[in-house]
Amino acid sequence: MNTPPPAAPSNPDLRPHGAKTAKILLDIEAVNFRPQEPYVLTSGWASPVYIDCRKLISFPRERARVMEMAVDLLGDALDLSKLDAIAGGETAGIPYAAWIAQLLDKSMLYVRKKPKGFGRNAQIEGDMKEGERVLLVEDLATDGASKMLFVDALRTAGATVTDTFVVFFYGAFPGAEENLAKSGMTMHYLATWWDVLAVAERERRFPPHVLDGVRDFLTDPLAWSKAHGGK
Repeated sequence: MNTPPPAAPSNPDLRPHGAKTAKILLDIEAVNFRPQEPYVLTSGWASPVYIDCRKLISFPRERARVMEMAVDLLGDALDLSKLDAIAGGETAGIPYAAWIAQLLDKSMLYVRKKPKGFGRNAQIEGDMKEGERVLLVEDLATDGASKMLFVDALRTAGATVTDTFVVFFYGAFPGAEENLAKSGMTMHYLATWWDVLAVAERERRFPPHVLDGVRDFLTDPLAWSKAHGGK
């Protein structure tokens, strides 16, 4: 049975911090809309939209605001006093993990994509004790699959990991949050493409035909991807 695509939110502005984060990402030109020349993501999906969250690291004021919103969001969702460490996934998650750890006064770790070849914590850099509760941080998520590589490494090294945070979640391809949930993970995020589209439409950031192409994609991403050379 095919999983239906995520439904469009009735009002993206009701998402905490969604519109504010989307506006920041648009302002620093981290957002690319290209319906006529689709991107093929690492996951294999074809997409008319691409976001470069790494660009945020070069804008001190904007990144500080985004990190403040991240901590606010996490504080509403989790008991932060029970977290022992913040872990960034190599490489894009490392700066975000460092900033969040600094704001929360927590230990910081980073997780390699592949083991370095020796030791119990062969994929973990930093000082982590058995049983510590760790929050995994990355810049973005498409279908959620890459998160489990880092989660598995942390758990193998003895960490307790139940939550992950990303600045941006595509919110288009089905199954991402559900697949993480099956592994005992909850994903927290500030903004999705629906948030970006709402702000872009309101502020007329792109020509109407471009925005229409993005909306077509978000309404049925699986069909759009297949029709444009993706899986």
